[in-house]
Amino acid sequence: MVFYFCKHHTRNNMKLAEALQERADINRNIEQLKNRLSNNVLVQEGEKTAEDPGKLKQELDASIERLAHLISCINATNCAARVNGQTLTELIAKKDALSLKISIYKDVAYAGSQTSYRARNTEIKIKPTIAVKDWQAEIDRMAKELRLLDNTLQQSNWNTELMEA
Repeated sequence: MVFYFCKHHTRNNMKLAEALQERADINRNIEQLKNRLSNNVLVQEGEKTAEDPGKLKQELDASIERLAHLISCINATNCAARVNGQTLTELIAKKDALSLKISIYKDVAYAGSQTSYRARNTEIKIKPTIAVKDWQAEIDRMAKELRLLDNTLQQSNWNTELMEA
């Protein structure tokens, strides 16, 4: 169950981490409401729906309105809050880019480590064009950097007051 503090505002002293958790809860709730609405828009003639689509629609609209407000507050907070001279928005972008880079590097290292077996010595030899060991070492270094960055963001989320947008 999602707790709404009020229609347009967040409660006083709400931490960014709490807002992020509420946003996740609201997103799950919206998905459930969508499914419940879909299950209650058609009914056999003479029967009644299990739930009132009108009430479900009102709940969906309120949830979406609250989500929009939270996203606004989260974005405003992320743009204003600073950690080690960088905004949270910059740190999140750095984390996302690093995650993407790690994913691609892992795929490349995996492709480079594939061995090709030959039945006879006259067949074509397939050899890697990269030093897989070096790529893996860089992946490991980036993974550590990502963990530390994530820890910094998590700590900041619990120490940062949510701003009103």
